[in-house]
Amino acid sequence: MKHPISARALRSVSAFRMCAAVLAAAVLSAGPVTAHAAPAADGPSRAEVYTALGLDDQPADYAILVDTSWSMRKDGRYETVRSTLRPFLESLSPKDHVALVAFDTRPDPRYIGPADDTDEIMSKVPPGPTPEGATDIGAALETALTELERSDASEIASIVLVTDGSHQPGSGTRYPESTGEAWTALRKRATDIGKRTELAGYALPLGTGASGADLLDDVVPNTTVLRPDSVKGLGAYLQRAGDRTRARKAQLLLAKDQGKGVTAAWQDGDRLDLTDGSATARLTLRSTTSRLPLTVTGLKASVGDPAVALSGLPSQLTLKPGESRSFDVRLRGGLPDGMFPYRRTENAEGTLLVSGRVASPWEQALAPTVRLKVAERVRVPEPAVPLRDTVGSPVLLPAVIGAVLLIALIGWLLWRRTHRPRLRGELLLVPAFEDRIPDRIELRGRRMRLQPHSVGGRGQVHGRRRVADGESQVHLLIRYTPDGSSARESDATCRPGSHVVVNGVSFTYVPEQRGRDSVGSGHPR
Repeated sequence: MKHPISARALRSVSAFRMCAAVLAAAVLSAGPVTAHAAPAADGPSRAEVYTALGLDDQPADYAILVDTSWSMRKDGRYETVRSTLRPFLESLSPKDHVALVAFDTRPDPRYIGPADDTDEIMSKVPPGPTPEGATDIGAALETALTELERSDASEIASIVLVTDGSHQPGSGTRYPESTGEAWTALRKRATDIGKRTELAGYALPLGTGASGADLLDDVVPNTTVLRPDSVKGLGAYLQRAGDRTRARKAQLLLAKDQGKGVTAAWQDGDRLDLTDGSATARLTLRSTTSRLPLTVTGLKASVGDPAVALSGLPSQLTLKPGESRSFDVRLRGGLPDGMFPYRRTENAEGTLLVSGRVASPWEQALAPTVRLKVAERVRVPEPAVPLRDTVGSPVLLPAVIGAVLLIALIGWLLWRRTHRPRLRGELLLVPAFEDRIPDRIELRGRRMRLQPHSVGGRGQVHGRRRVADGESQVHLLIRYTPDGSSARESDATCRPGSHVVVNGVSFTYVPEQRGRDSVGSGHPR
């Protein structure tokens, strides 16, 4: 039966609507964007991202605590709760787990099971508040925590508390006050649940006197408490609570991709031969994420040597999770000739450098509730690039060798001209202090062995060019032994036209005298 509304009540409703508008603005500014947000200008919408992540396959637990105390009959609060629960439940995934608990003097679990049948869940909601029912929020929270402590609980859990009053329990409760050891035990249980589950609370106090909603914040640290002055904002609030949970699902699914990014590596293990001025290799870029797509913009690569240019990469690239893309890249240039540019094969280790900004096309759609942290730079686990090049001039080494040989030949010729000049003239040998016809030996060649017939003995002679009296002369270096043994060998130097005595034999050097018969014999060497 409907009752007529007074002018004062109409003014209250108008005030409630204004507060509801303020509530909605507050939730939009502080809470997540809804799953039906408009797509980003250069990326997918949040709904498309959630579909790609398969959020319906990621279950979550919901413990929904609905105040059914007698005060909920005021201003149509309970009817509004019932009408707004349906769209909230319909927005859940069929794999989500729901524990619907009505509470007043004591908690009453009305439905515990999957969120796959909204009609069945709604049929369990009490038709109205309990007459003379008290408000035991402590017992309701205890029931919710017990449900979330089960062994098969999901990794994401939410407690949704809807109440219009303060904690005013009945007799026999474990929570006679809003503080005490029982509340401390609840906080410890919530902390333990939070160690294995991402636990969050959502409290909506219906009316200015509903201070009992603050108790959820005392038990569950990660709790959002709003302060509407009317039940009119409940629908929008429950919708955003569901959106927040979906965002937490997305954050959980993407947690393993935090800090991951793109790697680059050569596929060719052999050295790249730059002898012809270019070489081709395969460069592979791989996404290390499992769910998050990545983009690379401003993509460039080099081998750390300005003399070798690398081309063949696109300027930007999109990689699916775990995808690898290989590109045929070309290296042009060569290794430096070095200080001595002779022809040779040079091996070197280049350094693969890959630059570019790594991001995800999902960033705009998920911000700000889901923060993605990817490695913004392309990583190169093994930067070494083995290079080979045939460097230097092919004629340089032969030319250098030829020049060295030529210099050596000239030097040898100069040395021979000085130290081994061609012998000309005669060498007269006669025993010292004897008056007889000397042995005559015609000088020829550059070195001669001496075997005089009449004098006997043996020796050798060669010339050495000297400058004397302003002219170049050939002096003779004579070595002689009278009995052929090295023990008695002696030597002396004889100038042209002079004589020397060596081991009792007089040697006379007669230059440029030819045509005479030789008494002794000499053998050029």
